[in-house]
Amino acid sequence: MARKALCVLLGAATLPGCFSANTSQFPLATTYPVSTQQKMQAAHHWEVLAEHQARQLLENPRIDGRALSVRSKTEANTPFSEAFDALLTSQLVSKGGYVRTSPENALLLTWDAQVIEHKDRGWHRAHEGLWTTLAAGIAVATLPARNWEEPALALIPGAALVDLYSGNWWTGPERHEVLLTTRVEDAGQVVYSSSSIYYINGGDRDHYQKVDGVPTLQVTDRW
Repeated sequence: MARKALCVLLGAATLPGCFSANTSQFPLATTYPVSTQQKMQAAHHWEVLAEHQARQLLENPRIDGRALSVRSKTEANTPFSEAFDALLTSQLVSKGGYVRTSPENALLLTWDAQVIEHKDRGWHRAHEGLWTTLAAGIAVATLPARNWEEPALALIPGAALVDLYSGNWWTGPERHEVLLTTRVEDAGQVVYSSSSIYYINGGDRDHYQKVDGVPTLQVTDRW
């Protein structure tokens, strides 16, 4: 009976190959290699970004030694636009750059922030080795109390099996990103351009752009 069952299973596993064909009505979806992306969640991260941009700007041979006039391309006043102007100016000056308060006789340095919201992003896989690492951590944490007689050690082989098929396990996605672009123009010619993408919390969208429908408080002297 066992041999018959095994034959049936092997036959079922190989049968689809008889009907397969190397054709498709449309391209099959595939995924990119594992990558990471930083997430901005504090004003300190804005300062880190400003420091990085200032260093890149002053190291550029087409900008080095020339005065800059900093201006945001964002029309609405947002917490990020007000803070980044000040942070970028401070970082440029502290690193020896020349910053003018007027655009005359200066290169125009502009920056812009675009918030991107993904409506239907789905889920992404946990990285390989995650579950084994977590299981090993649980087991090791309990060893001093159990003297190697800890059932948590049994989690490790199971977790390794989960990692082997980790493509079927999913974790929540990040749905909001911000695209930050810094440009320098010399008489209408772009001499420097740098763009960076970061994850942000959905509730922080109004830090980077004006959000329609956000209620405002009107102050009046009438009763």
